[in-house]
Amino acid sequence: MSENRKIRVFYQFNGYVQGVGFRYRMSHLAGHFGVTGWVRNEYDGSVQAELQGLPEEIDMIIQRLCQDRYIEIRSMDRKELPLDETERGFHVKY
Repeated sequence: MSENRKIRVFYQFNGYVQGVGFRYRMSHLAGHFGVTGWVRNEYDGSVQAELQGLPEEIDMIIQRLCQDRYIEIRSMDRKELPLDETERGFHVKY
């Protein structure tokens, strides 16, 4: 992986995103694509996540989540963040 091409992105997903396996699906996809970061449910019904990896890997994760038959993302906020050089994996926050 080209380290100098990595990005870190914060997302907030709104819609039908809790109780549908969203966090599990994202965790599985992150592992598949070698993306690090975290995902968690919020009290307002949204899901927040930070993903770190190559832009095309992160885009593939988002595309697959949007195509999932149980998940319905109605809106998504996105913000680029500085890289976390110490991060080594992906985890679900509770």
